[in-house]
Amino acid sequence: MSAEEIANKLWNLCNVLRDDGVTYHQYLNELTYILFLRLSEVKGFEDAIPEEYRWGKLKSITDNKDLFDTYRELLATISTKSDNAAVKEIYTNASTTLRKPVNLKTLVTSIDAIDWYDDVEQDKIATIYEDLLERNAGEKKSGAGQYFTPRPLINVMVELVAPKLGERWNDPAAGTFGFMIAADQYLRVKTDNYFDLNSEDRRFQVHEAFSGCELVQDAHRLALMNSKLHGLESRIEMGDTLSELGKSFKNFDGVLANPPFGTKQGGERPTRDDLVYLSGNKQLNFLQHIYRSLHKRGGARAAVVLPDNVLFEDGDGRKIRRDLMDKCKLHTILRLPTGIFYAAGVKTNVLFFERGQTETGNTDKVWFYDMRTNALSYGKRTPFTRNAFADFVKAYTGGMALSELKDSYDGSINHARRAEVQDERWSCLSREEIAQKNDSLGLGLIADANYSSIHTVEPIELAREAADELKAIQAELNQIIELLR
Repeated sequence: MSAEEIANKLWNLCNVLRDDGVTYHQYLNELTYILFLRLSEVKGFEDAIPEEYRWGKLKSITDNKDLFDTYRELLATISTKSDNAAVKEIYTNASTTLRKPVNLKTLVTSIDAIDWYDDVEQDKIATIYEDLLERNAGEKKSGAGQYFTPRPLINVMVELVAPKLGERWNDPAAGTFGFMIAADQYLRVKTDNYFDLNSEDRRFQVHEAFSGCELVQDAHRLALMNSKLHGLESRIEMGDTLSELGKSFKNFDGVLANPPFGTKQGGERPTRDDLVYLSGNKQLNFLQHIYRSLHKRGGARAAVVLPDNVLFEDGDGRKIRRDLMDKCKLHTILRLPTGIFYAAGVKTNVLFFERGQTETGNTDKVWFYDMRTNALSYGKRTPFTRNAFADFVKAYTGGMALSELKDSYDGSINHARRAEVQDERWSCLSREEIAQKNDSLGLGLIADANYSSIHTVEPIELAREAADELKAIQAELNQIIELLR
């Protein structure tokens, strides 16, 4: 049975549980509890599980009520009975949403019957779990889309910042830990799954190279499970990066992140005393945290997904953008298409920058690439794939092959080669030109052919915003129509 077939089987089990009042998101948490027990047997770390709760004991219970009672006791006590850190964290405050013992028996029996290994895919568990996370993110009612960045976007961001062995990378808004897992996989491919490394270097990559922080307990649980399934023993803190906890995340070689959108409830500002510009806008605070968390030895870099408002918000927004361009070489802004995240109208960008060794004057010019205007509308009919980034990657690298970038990346950007790229979506503004626009970075969008008449209106940005809103509404209507068919 292929990984996709297994994922389908596990996902469809949720339909069996719907009459038990279990949502997709709750089901994925329930599945995580049970899969971890099965995984401990398959992967050979059953010693971490108290003997009375091990998979063999659990599946041997024939009476449905006895099984259900044992399972509820397991969830309530396993984190206190085990000395294993992963067990403690995954099962902290665990409880079941199942109400019918027969449904638990169905889950246990079905998972036990799955053949997790075959000759083609030696280990399918990580692939299957990631597939389930993506499906859960696609369910709008689950609200899980906020924890899941589209895989093609994650992969291209990782490829372009090109992590290296021995570097320390972090995601301060980790979600299900997708960015760090992708960075780890990127390096495993280059080193034959780390078999090329000596024992100490291998230990560093597995235990110390990647870290994260996640505020929401359910997402944190999924991140721990995802990390474990991918062979990582990473530090993933549960807490708020914008609190005092976040001060401990520093001196990184790289950051990859998609911080949560929106404002803190009631306009509450972060409690960090090391952030100069405290804002009610969470993304602005995260951006400030991220560039301050990079070391100043040279070569520390980041790629961060941020919404449009970060690019042009006045007040603290302008101050933080100016600080960013002083302390870092902000070299590239990718204007992403709408419709690739769980909310169709969300307009986002990726900022690529490198921390300078000085505190001022590090940004001399910024390159923009517009993937949004006159572009495909992505959805069920037009899947968002890695191929969508082909032209952007060519512009970013100045025509270099990605293999060249991987082997030669030293934190520098070849502006001369970039200038040779012929693409109407690719443009460059100097730091002086940006300053003349009140340090706004809401730039780099080409003329929209569908709304050419609007471009004669004086407030061009407002006209473009209105056009984008109309597109977002149309995309939402198309999705509703698709669901009704």
